[in-house]
Amino acid sequence: MPVSVVKSAQRIVVKVGSSLVTNDGRGLDHAALARWAAEIAQLKALGKQVVLVSSGAVAEGVARLGWSVKPTAVHEKQAAAAVGQMGLCQAYESAFRQHGLNTAQVLLTHEDMADRTRYLNARSTLLTLLALDVIPIINENDTVVTAEIKLGDNDTLGALVTNLVEGDALVILTDQRGLYTADPRKDPAATLVEEAKAGDPALEAMAGGAGSNVGTGGMLTKILAAKRAARSGAATIIASGREPDVLTRLARGEGIGTQLVPETSPLAARKQWIAAHLQVKGKVVLDDGARRALAEKGSSLLPIGVVDVVGDFRRGDMVSCVDSLGHEIARGLINYAAAETRRIQRQPTGQIEAILGYLEEPELIHRDNLVLLD
Repeated sequence: MPVSVVKSAQRIVVKVGSSLVTNDGRGLDHAALARWAAEIAQLKALGKQVVLVSSGAVAEGVARLGWSVKPTAVHEKQAAAAVGQMGLCQAYESAFRQHGLNTAQVLLTHEDMADRTRYLNARSTLLTLLALDVIPIINENDTVVTAEIKLGDNDTLGALVTNLVEGDALVILTDQRGLYTADPRKDPAATLVEEAKAGDPALEAMAGGAGSNVGTGGMLTKILAAKRAARSGAATIIASGREPDVLTRLARGEGIGTQLVPETSPLAARKQWIAAHLQVKGKVVLDDGARRALAEKGSSLLPIGVVDVVGDFRRGDMVSCVDSLGHEIARGLINYAAAETRRIQRQPTGQIEAILGYLEEPELIHRDNLVLLD
């Protein structure tokens, strides 16, 4: 088995499925939640940051309401989610409290990911929670979501959150050991895929088949999630959540389940995405000091180094960084809109809050969101 990427990962997204959280639909499995909380606490003790994406709200609501089967009507699913979310949050809060860890509930929809401003706000909140040593517990906002804006399943949500927080690894805990070359229930010759490249088309053929009666995804959604997570350079591990000490063993480097690795590192993948997929919305003109800091030192861009602002851009847009002669030096995702940038240009970072009344970020463009041009 290959060495687990979790050993070297600093920021990890862990996704657990409904069948695991609710003991195959019979109600919250408090013992399982307690195990994962204990293991995540050990990961925290190793200096790792962890985000938890948890299914189970609808299934727990169905159990609490005494329904024998999962409803099909949207309003009944949403009602079940509202009821179940209360129990889910309470259970996680109690489990993590045993280890002196605070938790935070974050509910997301597709609109939060598609709208740039909401995306950045969600990202800022999650990164702040991680900096505060809080465990964010994320679920899709099933109570208000409709079919048109559903993310579809929490495997997809796990991948999107991994992209959102620039995670190093996504661990998908399921009721299967991992990906097999064929359905092991039908083909006794099927073998476990220990490691492969995320996005390999052959994996999708291996992953055919539906999920459990409790959850919404199957192995195919996990393979597609790994492909999505790899776009920001994150590796994915698909493993059994019933494996003893699965997270702590992965953190020690033990190979468990199926590991799907990206083609590029997280930072390289992110910069490729910035350079190739975003349209330039405006320009900032730099003084000589800022030009040298970017070109020679790879520094972040601070407001004090900007002498002029061109165009009307929004927070999070791609802007071009040019010198006094108009030569393009770099491109990056800016933390302030054009009007705000004009107000804080030529000012030290310490004056941003006094001028604007708030501080989004200390940098105008962080170096991780900046691509130098040849």
